[in-house]
Amino acid sequence: MPYEQAEYRRIADGITGQIRSGELKAHEKLPSTAELAEKHHVSLATVNRAFGLLHDRGLVYGKQGKGVFVAEVE
Repeated sequence: MPYEQAEYRRIADGITGQIRSGELKAHEKLPSTAELAEKHHVSLATVNRAFGLLHDRGLVYGKQGKGVFVAEVE
C-alpha cells in the first residue's frame, strides 16, 4: 500500500476511534485540514481523503465555509 494511502487510512481510523470512544462528541468541530496535515506531516490531499473516508463511514459532515463536524452516531 503506498505511503500516502496508508496515511489517510491511519488518520481516518484514528478519528474513527476518537468518535467511537466518545472522545469526540456529536457536532464537535474537527481540526482543520491544514492543522491535521501539519500534525501528521502529510499533504492537504491526504487529509481530504481521510475526511472523505470518514464521510463515507457516516461519521462526519461538512458545512461549507465552517469545517468538518462529528455526525450523530449510535
